[in-house]
Amino acid sequence: MSTRPRSRLHEEEEEHVNHERWLVTYADMVTLLMVLFIVMFSISQVDQRKFQELRDGLAAGFGAQDSILEGANSLQPEMGARPVSPDLQPISADPAARARVQRAVEESRRLERDRRAADARRELARLEALRERLMTALEEAGLRGDVRASYDERGLVLSLVSRHVVFENDLAVLTARGISVVDQLGAVLAAVPDPVQVDGHTNQVPVKPRYYDTDWDLSAARALTVLGRLQGVAGLPPRRLSLAAYGHTRPMVDPSLPRSQRVNKRVDVVVLASTDHETSALIPGLARERRSGTSEAPGPSGPGAAATGDGATAAGAPQLSLPPSPLLPPGPDS
Repeated sequence: MSTRPRSRLHEEEEEHVNHERWLVTYADMVTLLMVLFIVMFSISQVDQRKFQELRDGLAAGFGAQDSILEGANSLQPEMGARPVSPDLQPISADPAARARVQRAVEESRRLERDRRAADARRELARLEALRERLMTALEEAGLRGDVRASYDERGLVLSLVSRHVVFENDLAVLTARGISVVDQLGAVLAAVPDPVQVDGHTNQVPVKPRYYDTDWDLSAARALTVLGRLQGVAGLPPRRLSLAAYGHTRPMVDPSLPRSQRVNKRVDVVVLASTDHETSALIPGLARERRSGTSEAPGPSGPGAAATGDGATAAGAPQLSLPPSPLLPPGPDS
């Protein structure tokens, strides 16, 4: 009986899926993290000796004598003992060099004084020309005797001191003649660009004004009356006008002199100089020099000093002799 050979069937086994391959990736990641932490830890540990050597080497390479990173003692021997002050010793102790410096400083100061004096002379000449125009206008109107012109550290001062101009007792209303005087002044002042200040004054009689609380109020009201006339009638722009009230504190003449109340009770129209204060302070002295014909060097004048039209000087309460004049009628008033 024949038998058939039995064939062997070679069946290939199916390959199983490896579900544990993620462990390889995970192990790699953990290893990298461990290396990262080890590197970070090693960096955080600074070798002080090597760092000191590196710092000293860099400092020596850049030419530094001391390291700025290293703490040091205070610049002062004692903390908080005294402030650091600069050394103000002369650069050179050579007497000849110091003398040259001193001469240069004195020459610079002299040139500055000469420059200011020249500016003051030019300003005085300009104000003097304006004064002549004002006096001419008043003379043509028959009012020249109602205004007294002078100079102080501010500029040209036009004082309304005539008995026809001053206000009535305790009032701040100009008389008809006073209105004419102010209008004549305003017509000339309207043609120039100079700023104008109006000052009000009262006399020194210790009597309370009838219609005002104090003499300050009365002097301010009188100045305001003149200022309003200059603006409203003469047409001076408001930007050029200012006002000041002095009450009885700035008399033109000594209040103890007889019949001086009429003069001290006044309104001043001041044409302010265009120069700076230090230069303007030379103007009164130059005005005195011009009128007296002397050649003395001008000096600055203090507040209240004035060179008057006749060469007299008024400062605060000046000692002036007052000859008989219509400017000084008898009888005190406010």
